Amino acid sequence: MVFGIATSGVVLSTLLQAVDADYRVIVVKDCCADADPEVHRCLVEKIFPRLASVVTAGESIDAMG
Repeated sequence: MVFGIATSGVVLSTLLQAVDADYRVIVVKDCCADADPEVHRCLVEKIFPRLASVVTAGESIDAMG
């Protein structure tokens, strides 16, 4: 699972490295933030779903049982 403060920085970089290493990645979208809300929205709605599963914190907790 990936989440963090800089959606357009650390989260994006970590996601890309994990995908390149053939990891199955889950992004917890409501546990990420960015200084630019529009960039955050674009990443979690348009870019990240092409590379990973994008879920909410509640969904991730439910999936872990």
